[in-house]
Amino acid sequence: MAKTFRVIDTGIREGRRQIAFDQALIDLHKTGQVPDTIRFLRFPRTALIGRHQVLSQEVKLDYCRTHGIGIVRRITGGGTIYFDEGQLGWELVFDRATLGIASLADLAREICEAAAAGLSKLGVNAKYRPRNDIEVEGRKISGTGGFFDENTLFYQGTVLVDLNPADMVAALNVPQAKLAKRALDSAAQRVVTLRELLGTAPDMVTIQDALLAGFAERLGIVAARGAITPEEEALAGKHYDAEIGTDAFVAEIDDPGAEAGTACGRHDGPGGSVAAYVRFDGGQRERIRQVLITGDFFVTPPRIVFDLEASLRDVPSAEVRDAVERFFAHAKIGLLTVTPADFIAAIEAAVAESATQPVSLA
Repeated sequence: MAKTFRVIDTGIREGRRQIAFDQALIDLHKTGQVPDTIRFLRFPRTALIGRHQVLSQEVKLDYCRTHGIGIVRRITGGGTIYFDEGQLGWELVFDRATLGIASLADLAREICEAAAAGLSKLGVNAKYRPRNDIEVEGRKISGTGGFFDENTLFYQGTVLVDLNPADMVAALNVPQAKLAKRALDSAAQRVVTLRELLGTAPDMVTIQDALLAGFAERLGIVAARGAITPEEEALAGKHYDAEIGTDAFVAEIDDPGAEAGTACGRHDGPGGSVAAYVRFDGGQRERIRQVLITGDFFVTPPRIVFDLEASLRDVPSAEVRDAVERFFAHAKIGLLTVTPADFIAAIEAAVAESATQPVSLA
């Protein structure tokens, strides 16, 4: 029997409030207070950075503040995206057992293929491109990502409907390495909108209906329009006030390499970029004092990154590889895009860089 998903639309809301609603929806689903749900959402002009990204590296902060562009940190991993009223967000929140697929990577593929099938109903040739994009003729029309929180899966995506790419380029720092991978001169060449493809921008309800049809057909579910609950709104408000709406949360990772004595190592792999900022103890930096791991990777659950950082405190610098492998051997974790080797490579690169820095004689 097909599973029924409630469909809700939270419309256009300030960016941090939209993300706070994400957390409320996850929390209430975990406790059985809301059903499996598909949510549509939109943003005013907003730069949204990934959970583990460095704020000042990803966003042109002065430009955004001068031009009234919101700055928001998501609760999911991945890279920075620019949103405005002309784009549509979509999310699925459901139980691990609903579709009978245990692997996050397999679920991501199935959901993306379903979304691509839905977009194709609008008259575009949308295809899933691993690891987490939906493209039309090699250009990105949707980015996606998600994670498990216990038995609840949270998976989200975008649809570029009517975007001026120049607005995105003006607000974000797009790494040249990403563009070089695809022989592109600018981020604007990497993306495409429904307006460009179709000559006109379909209305939001039409796009929603197409996506819902794709989800229903490919995932074998029933999508039924429903209502937002008072409990969701109340809990979203609490998350906004306590954390997600605060400047401290958005700037939680801002300029980690600024402090003297911090070494940085980077590793770019097929699953994303990982950077490690490491501070040391000992005159010869023989022990790790603190590690901060950043990047545009997806890890489930996201808090595992913070647990890994904590596990590396006071580890001998020469034993990083063993310590990371030992952590992942015992942690309850599902990695969607990166592996322990990616983290090891970044941290060992930081250790190697520290060897080139002057040693304090104090």
